[in-house]
Amino acid sequence: MAHQEVNNGSNNRIVAVNVTPSSTPSYNHDDSSKQDQKPGWKKFLAYVGPGFLVSLAYLDPGNMETDLQAGANHGYELLWIILIGLIFACIIQSLAANLGVCTGKHLSEICKAEYPWFVKYCLWILAELAVIAADIPEVIGTAFALNILFHVPVWGGVLLTGCSTLLFLGLQRFGVRKLELLISILVFVMAACFFGELSYVKPPAKGVIEGMFVPKLNGNGAVGDAIALLGALIMPHNLFLHSALVLSRKIPGTKRGINDACRYFLIESGFALFVAFLINVAMISVTGTVCKADDISGENVDRCNDITLNSASFLLQNVLGRSSSTIYAIALLASGQSSAITGTYAGQFIMQGFLDLKMKKWIRNLVTRIVAIAPSLVVSIIGGSSGAGRLIIIASMILSFELPFALIPLLKFSSSRTKMGPHKNSIIIIIISWILGLGIIGINVYYLITAFVGWIIHNSLPKVANVFIGLIVFPLMALYIVSVIYLTFRKDTVVTFVEVKDDPSMQTHVEKGFVNDGQLELSYTPYREDLADITRPEGPRL
Repeated sequence: MAHQEVNNGSNNRIVAVNVTPSSTPSYNHDDSSKQDQKPGWKKFLAYVGPGFLVSLAYLDPGNMETDLQAGANHGYELLWIILIGLIFACIIQSLAANLGVCTGKHLSEICKAEYPWFVKYCLWILAELAVIAADIPEVIGTAFALNILFHVPVWGGVLLTGCSTLLFLGLQRFGVRKLELLISILVFVMAACFFGELSYVKPPAKGVIEGMFVPKLNGNGAVGDAIALLGALIMPHNLFLHSALVLSRKIPGTKRGINDACRYFLIESGFALFVAFLINVAMISVTGTVCKADDISGENVDRCNDITLNSASFLLQNVLGRSSSTIYAIALLASGQSSAITGTYAGQFIMQGFLDLKMKKWIRNLVTRIVAIAPSLVVSIIGGSSGAGRLIIIASMILSFELPFALIPLLKFSSSRTKMGPHKNSIIIIIISWILGLGIIGINVYYLITAFVGWIIHNSLPKVANVFIGLIVFPLMALYIVSVIYLTFRKDTVVTFVEVKDDPSMQTHVEKGFVNDGQLELSYTPYREDLADITRPEGPRL
């Protein structure tokens, strides 16, 4: 038996090949033809699950609210944000998956190993804040759904959301995949309704294509709405989540096995995010067509001027008639719950990775939910439905501002030979990902500075108050920029990649698809026993 064991902190990566005592096995064509060769589609199904679970976060109430606002305020002009955002999301989600596959550790664990203790704790706090900011739209979306279904006040629905997700987590005991399938079906029912409405309102193809491929930021609030769209699409906690979910799959401990796993995870993520892209485009197109129509009714003008998740069911009346509000609310409830469950998992991995601290799922969910309920409750009591809708936009913008503190480490680690070895990003991927990443960061910094300076100039506060606020905010802006620069240019020092030395006969055996013939026993690496109980949609094991 050839055996190699490497200790990397809390994770032991083991590469082992057992062969018969006599000698290295030999294979001839007659023996090979008798073996049970696994079809390509069956290999692919073994990796299906993580990408689809992550993609549910791209259809959460935060996405829906920002889509509605973008369509109502700007028609089709911000569709290019959806296109670029989801292309970038596909790239970085695949990078997150590759990082987990090649290192045997997820993103938060590598951050803990790489950065000094102060930076590590700052990144942990920011990651936790990102989970909370992502949970606010789920809280408010669920409250809106309860308001539509049972006429519960929005603030009352906010309080009830603490119990609703715990109920869904409890139902997982009776069949996780059935529960997640039900949630997915409900979400896609609403998607089908928007596609049906899209065929009814018939948006102009020229306007949709132009909005998708001609970048524009015209009109009041366009930059803010664009940042909110990006924040709702590319969420920091999804990067931590995806890099951990792939560790629950058994991957052959060969270079070919690792490459195959990376390719299959890319295909899965690409397909799941393409579906999410179509749904987001349909929602913006329907909203833009209805709210920007020349013959729009006075009632719909008022609805479009103050559109929120709580009032958007009128967009589906042409397809669903009187039942539009009920079906819409049920799907909105499912959307909020599915996203909250993925947020709970992400929070667990973040806490375990940065602090080596594990917490029961229901406790983790309750802590996050209580923190998210506080601002949601205050705003819903003071501002009602419209105030709660604006809070979703603010939470999405916070996610966009926090994105660099997960994105930059991911881009650096996945492009580093010390982390990924020969599996590091290609030059093309490095260039594209950094251009898109720095573009998003640049938009954030531009908006942060211009919006604050504009507010300082035009507000009615006394000059002393403006000076005091400026003395607090401008140093924070400078700290934000310095932190981004530090993460970008700091040199990585910790080596996490373990070279896998393939036996030639084993490599040939694996490439032909034979894994059980009594002569060769193949171990799987990286594989995390501590993540093996992750509840998720899953295909057959390899």
